[in-house]
Amino acid sequence: MTSHPPHLPPTRPWHTVVLSPHFDDAVFSLGATLAGLPGPTAVVTVYGGAPAPDVPVSWWDSTCGFSTAHEAHRARVAEDAEACAKVGVEQVVLDHPDGPYAEGPELPGLDAFLERLPAGTDVWAPLGSNQSDHENVRVRATRALARLGAPPPLVYADLPYTGHLPEWGTDGASEALAQSPMCGLAYQELLTTHRTTVHHHLVPDDAQWAAKREAAQCYGSQLAPVAADHGNFLSRTGPLRAELVWSLEPTC
Repeated sequence: MTSHPPHLPPTRPWHTVVLSPHFDDAVFSLGATLAGLPGPTAVVTVYGGAPAPDVPVSWWDSTCGFSTAHEAHRARVAEDAEACAKVGVEQVVLDHPDGPYAEGPELPGLDAFLERLPAGTDVWAPLGSNQSDHENVRVRATRALARLGAPPPLVYADLPYTGHLPEWGTDGASEALAQSPMCGLAYQELLTTHRTTVHHHLVPDDAQWAAKREAAQCYGSQLAPVAADHGNFLSRTGPLRAELVWSLEPTC
């Protein structure tokens, strides 16, 4: 398949750039934290590009009730815009198509976007618990920042995947992830190259939780299929109940 130069959205002097693999990942994982960050903040959906013309609808998008791939993409961009507005961040969308529509693991648009950020921008990336697209974003963002001589990204626990850890929301979550065969494999892989330190740990209070839930509910097309895989994930005591971010220090 012939590659093409990525279309790059404009950059601004954001204080923080949060890389969200797909529409909904950043808000599910960090909705309460995003609302409290010093701005300006951008949520950058990496796999946010439109599918190729005439591509068949994916199994996931069909499960969400869409008839075509482009119908799904238009709806999800709109859902994300509403959610980003509710948590007070700027929506940025890169043009890599989502998983089933992707052309391969390379993310040239992400590399080019990171190259254009002003020095000193805080970049956050997903851990990648049980999600290959998420882990791909982290690995490639870490490599790109290293090539630029920039610090590694802060890494956030992606939810609901990491949040099924029994110790989730406690001070022992990191240690438990380092041992868990269920949702800790990406964290254990990360520990082979970096030391981690808890940078931010938040268990939202009632007001923060209500605001996060309201933002999460903007992704209405995704809620039923996600619940089929993750149970009552919007429950107050469910896997979205806490938010965790680590800083990294390379070990080699």
